[in-house]
Amino acid sequence: MAVTNSLIEQKLKTAEEVAALLPEHVTLGCSGFTPAGYPKLIPVAFAKRIEDEKKLGKEFSINLYAGASTGEELDGALAKTGALKLRIPYQSNSHLRNLINQGETDFIDMHLSHVVKYIEHGILPKIDVALVEAIDVTTDGKIYLSTSSGMSATYIRNAESIFIELTDTHPLELKGYHDIYLPNHHEKGLPINILTPGDRIGLPYIQVTPDKIKGIVRSNKPDAATIFKTPDEDCQNIAAHVLSFIQHEIKKGRIPKEYLPFQNGVGNIANAVLASMAKDSNFHSIQMYTEVVQDSVFDLIDAGKLEIASTSALTFSEAGLKRFHENISAWKSKFVIRPQEISNHPEVIRRMGLIAMNTAIEVDIYGNVNSTHVMGTSMMNGIGGSGDFTRNSHLSIFMTPSLAKDGNISAVVPMVSHTDHNEHSTMIFVTEQGLADLRGCPPKKRAEQIINNCAHPIYRDKLREYYENALRVSKGKHTPHDLERSLSWHVQFLKTGSMK
Repeated sequence: MAVTNSLIEQKLKTAEEVAALLPEHVTLGCSGFTPAGYPKLIPVAFAKRIEDEKKLGKEFSINLYAGASTGEELDGALAKTGALKLRIPYQSNSHLRNLINQGETDFIDMHLSHVVKYIEHGILPKIDVALVEAIDVTTDGKIYLSTSSGMSATYIRNAESIFIELTDTHPLELKGYHDIYLPNHHEKGLPINILTPGDRIGLPYIQVTPDKIKGIVRSNKPDAATIFKTPDEDCQNIAAHVLSFIQHEIKKGRIPKEYLPFQNGVGNIANAVLASMAKDSNFHSIQMYTEVVQDSVFDLIDAGKLEIASTSALTFSEAGLKRFHENISAWKSKFVIRPQEISNHPEVIRRMGLIAMNTAIEVDIYGNVNSTHVMGTSMMNGIGGSGDFTRNSHLSIFMTPSLAKDGNISAVVPMVSHTDHNEHSTMIFVTEQGLADLRGCPPKKRAEQIINNCAHPIYRDKLREYYENALRVSKGKHTPHDLERSLSWHVQFLKTGSMK
């Protein structure tokens, strides 16, 4: 439990008291990142106040900014009030997703590295209130964050008022895990002096003027536990293709024997890759420079293969968090938690030459990727940091099973229904069927690689038929497409429930 001090005693309030102080029309900047370290009590109390006062005729509107996705107590609670008007820059809550796709909540899908500049340049509505989860606050205004960094430092710097949820769900030994450094977006930028994932250039806390802190709420509510599935056969096959390719690149001299730092997105496929690295005798210790660290990192630690992991959040399962707490002092040298404008900064990513591994909803035969929109129109979660890493890494790998919806959807299509990463940014595609290396390939060669190596056999002939017809219709143009049929697979699915 955090040590009691005069500042905490002076500022101590209940969640309901804080909720009563929040403006009816407010822009909130909240801690939290996929979903770790987000405020849980104040948003629920605010949602209760909104529901009560709406019955009296009062109107509320909320703009909600966070680092990335948060838990039900924040995204879900506020979305269900009907008062949530704007959300940035990434989310994964089912109720909020429905409101976004029904047009009731505006959602701005942004590269995570761009958010701070949009806020500080006044492009987005200014932040009225910062709600931040912390493990300690000192009398002179040092705020020690919990399991994420995300955009917390930026929101605190730009907010008019700060309210803190002081959690006792993590040991105070978490102090020292963070490295808080914010670049200046109003002046000519200076270099960010991070050369390796373990470099520290900032402070382990956020310094504020104590008067800016308007209330502190004690909390014992943990983060929503992340549930990880055991990687299925498709995930394991994808991982095997990825690891084999990395060894191939080492033999070719394009990756040093000491490797390059790895970035991995969230989800079962990314976890399968790291778990496979831990088991593979061909792999020695690695460094990670990524956004989110999940349970799969424990496999690397157990195998003695994790040198350092730089991240913006520690997102563990309930069992994983227990294990982290048990080793929290010993593992302080293994993790650095950074603000997302540093974890996702293109300069740092490009300098270190990362190997980036992210997932896709669908890819097309020329190497364009849809990461965000189901059937081109329905937002899933958002682009997150995948664009930051895809465009700037030394090697960018996109991974996805070749089929979805019991085989009724092909992840490889003639033309993606929405483009998040175009063919100029993508390099490597992997499904359980195989791997396509698109580097140095003109469009027609790309199509051959993706169809032959990544498409599922039940759709491969159909893709070849589309491509051959596109060659005829376009008369062999640079990127052959039959525009009358390029999205026909999606149209067929919407009409019949299957692309077959």
